[in-house]
Amino acid sequence: MMMSDKCKQHVDSCRFCWMCHHICPVGNATGQERNTARARALGISLVNREAIDLSEIMDNIYECATCGACVHDCKTGWDPVMFTKETRLQAALEGKLPAYINTLVDNCLDTGNAYGKTVMCETLAAAIAAHAAKTETLLFLGADARYMACRQGFKAISVLEKAGVSFTALADEPASGAQLDFLIGAAEETKAQMAAAAKVMDDYATVVVFDPADAKAIKQLYHEYGVETKANVVTFTAYLAELLAAGNLAAKKSDRAVVYQDPYQLSRDLCETEEARAVISAFAELSELHLNRTETIWAGDILMAQYKPDTVKRVAARRIFNATSIGAKTMVTASVGEYVALKSVEQSDVEILSLVDLILD
Repeated sequence: MMMSDKCKQHVDSCRFCWMCHHICPVGNATGQERNTARARALGISLVNREAIDLSEIMDNIYECATCGACVHDCKTGWDPVMFTKETRLQAALEGKLPAYINTLVDNCLDTGNAYGKTVMCETLAAAIAAHAAKTETLLFLGADARYMACRQGFKAISVLEKAGVSFTALADEPASGAQLDFLIGAAEETKAQMAAAAKVMDDYATVVVFDPADAKAIKQLYHEYGVETKANVVTFTAYLAELLAAGNLAAKKSDRAVVYQDPYQLSRDLCETEEARAVISAFAELSELHLNRTETIWAGDILMAQYKPDTVKRVAARRIFNATSIGAKTMVTASVGEYVALKSVEQSDVEILSLVDLILD
């Protein structure tokens, strides 16, 4: 397999190391050794040594959520996410992607989202149409909110309306490239999708990104991949914190006690941990999960659930257990994907709210 020397070094360093064995949310949920960074490195090492074919390890390669918990926990600087994403890219180049991943990639290229959706729910479509006029600020909703959790997209619009913000929402919003990046890494198709989105964003002074997955792509990966936008890109959580501090977003604090589930894209990748807490604390009494901020544990998403639904549900259930273990009754998340994953778990111990749910309740 063609792999950069840097990735080979990381693979050979990780394949005999157990330091992050305890931290993988997928491995902890499944209880399987194969779902650890070490096991993934062993498989890639066997391919590099031509002991097995690349196609034999690809199911395992796509069991990684690329959440970066292993990278963050590593004391010696190794990066399993890097070699996992490079392996996905190489499999795409060699035509050795699993069929279920090929379907998702084709959907991204054909419809702009991995789900193959082209029609939004009527409620969200109408809300977007009401903000079709060009302004200085663009609300970028993202594929998950537009097609898989439209009520959350509608509520994001409602929150900005509540704050009196003049903004634009696009009926034909471009894909951010985040989904393609997860599926096939830094492929030319991924970069082309990102460049097309950046060109649209250039027409606005400010772009407010609702979904943390899109925010990570736009604020971090675009620059890494040589894609730039002239717009000032801010996360939805940071934008709400600014509106709150300026007095534009009115808040009435209740006595509801909640814990906050940090999306790893915000906390680990973008180093944003306090903005959402400032907003939540204005509306409720905030406590902390044992693993929070940069130590957060991924609670699932919609994209991986397309091909590993049982695994994602088990990951979400474990995160809910983390909340029950400290007596929490309500969990708030700023991630569309984590919200859907947590809501998919049948349980009555913990109420699951999104940030926009909390504000509008």
